[in-house]
Amino acid sequence: MRTFQVNGDGGPLSPVERPVPAPAAGEVLVRVRASSLNARDLLIANGRYSVAVPPGRVPLSDGAGVVEAVGDGVSRFRAGDRVASTFHPGWIHGPFEGWGELYGVQRDGWLTEYIAVSEHSVADVPEHLSFEEAATLPCAALTAWSAVSGIGPGDTVLVQGSGGVSVFALQFARAAGARVLATTSSAEKAERLRALGASDVVDYVGTPEWGARVRELTDGRGTDLVVEIGGAGTISQSITAVAHGGRISLVGNLAAGDGMDLTRFFQRGATLRTISVGSRSDFERMNRVVRGHRLRPVIDRVFPFEETPEAFCHFETGSRFGKVVISH
Repeated sequence: MRTFQVNGDGGPLSPVERPVPAPAAGEVLVRVRASSLNARDLLIANGRYSVAVPPGRVPLSDGAGVVEAVGDGVSRFRAGDRVASTFHPGWIHGPFEGWGELYGVQRDGWLTEYIAVSEHSVADVPEHLSFEEAATLPCAALTAWSAVSGIGPGDTVLVQGSGGVSVFALQFARAAGARVLATTSSAEKAERLRALGASDVVDYVGTPEWGARVRELTDGRGTDLVVEIGGAGTISQSITAVAHGGRISLVGNLAAGDGMDLTRFFQRGATLRTISVGSRSDFERMNRVVRGHRLRPVIDRVFPFEETPEAFCHFETGSRFGKVVISH
């Protein structure tokens, strides 16, 4: 079978041939039909991830496909079922107890034609989604779902940019009846965000103090929730934007900066919560909402499997709106 692996030193991904694995007892063999990229995958491929990644590791945590065969004792799935990966293969339900083993780091990931995994590490996917759409759900969608948990009608939410998590957060918050504001860097992206339901969009390039502008757009109150993507580089503006007693869901730390002013944060009386994607039961609950609302993920571009290096390059340097997907 075809697969790609990392070199461990930040060099280019290498295409390799490996034997098709056989499912052990309790495992399912999945014929992977699509996978998608997240920011962590770029760090892993470039040799800049926070944990050492051994050479030869297969990257990507997010994939979707068809169960080809099942091992002894499997009861949750059968051949022909459509499934997607779960970001935390060992977190089934209950509170988060640590990062454990992750695809692309301690375990080989989904950038391959076949993968054998525990039957408890995959979930069925909504019938109305293509494999390319389903492959965007495990990390970005579930992170957004967890980030906006508890939001409802009458609430206001601020999302940053137009990456996968932000677009999903906009969709989930709107489905819950909340008002959503967004930041972006171009007029074209602003129009697309409005088309997805954003009531107001702030150009963070033309308006560096966008937190104050968000407060103006909410009549001085601020937003009940900020979905924080940039981390150290944007948290200061998010503190300005968040309402007194509101909360900030920290899902990324992608922008360099000086971090947060604790005194000003304290004065807001706000809550800062880090988001660790979610469990399999969270994923299944989210998928029920995706089914019920017939939500469709926003895909920026789909690359064929043999153009995987180009997909990584586009993810790193291109102007993206939504998810970057690889079709297997």
